[in-house]
Amino acid sequence: MQLLFTKMQGLGNDFIVINALKNAFSLAPERIQKLADRHTGVGFDQLLVVEPPSVPEAEFNYRIFNADGREVEQCGNGARCFARYVTEKKLTSSRDIPVKTNTGLITLRCLDNGWVLVDMGLPILTPERIPFIADEQAVSYRIRVDSQTLDVSAVSMGNPHVVLTVEDVESAPLETLGPVLESHVRFPQRVNVGFMQIVSSEQIKLRVYERGVGETRACGSGACAAVVAGRLQGRLNDTVNVDLIGGRLVITWPGRSTPVTMTGPAEFVYEGSIEL
Repeated sequence: MQLLFTKMQGLGNDFIVINALKNAFSLAPERIQKLADRHTGVGFDQLLVVEPPSVPEAEFNYRIFNADGREVEQCGNGARCFARYVTEKKLTSSRDIPVKTNTGLITLRCLDNGWVLVDMGLPILTPERIPFIADEQAVSYRIRVDSQTLDVSAVSMGNPHVVLTVEDVESAPLETLGPVLESHVRFPQRVNVGFMQIVSSEQIKLRVYERGVGETRACGSGACAAVVAGRLQGRLNDTVNVDLIGGRLVITWPGRSTPVTMTGPAEFVYEGSIEL
């Protein structure tokens, strides 16, 4: 069996996209892990699937599988690639493209400069919906990790994120704290871990340890979560440039009753096929 795919990337966060509009998608987690291997497979951070819509409000279902084979709820960089894929493959003629994820609807728009704007929806701050174990909702939480206590923010952008503010993102202990926090007992579905350095009220630097993947060159939903956290702390303006290893995203969040929007690039890399 030949699996046809398109390799894409957004700020170095890379994907394969599979068109499952006519043939149902079904790959075991072990098979996805093998495909994700950068030495013996194709190599990618996430696998994205284009499916027929399951609700009348959407044009497509948007499914995401991490490199460890587990299906996850959301991927912002992947959403931009998804938008360019369905637009340039002429699978849609819509300017605003509503797609269904595992946690709700998001809207995608391809811009004239090749960038994509994604309406990521309202951030989720209620602990039980993130999910995060806490007695009550707060702007920041204290969490015990080994012998230290950290002040963190917890946000869901359709997938769970914990955000730590650091003095210098380059020297942040991502390699040690990332995997420990990812599987911390207070995050029952594991969590993506963001390390945020606030440069100014309009700019942050960010590194993200993604659950099931490790550190990636960019994380769109993580950039959104970081800006939400910084806004709630009163330290960021409503539009922020987020500098990641792979490049810059522009995140806008006017406030609690409005959705978060993300704008950034999405690029085609190559078309391919692999024998399963």
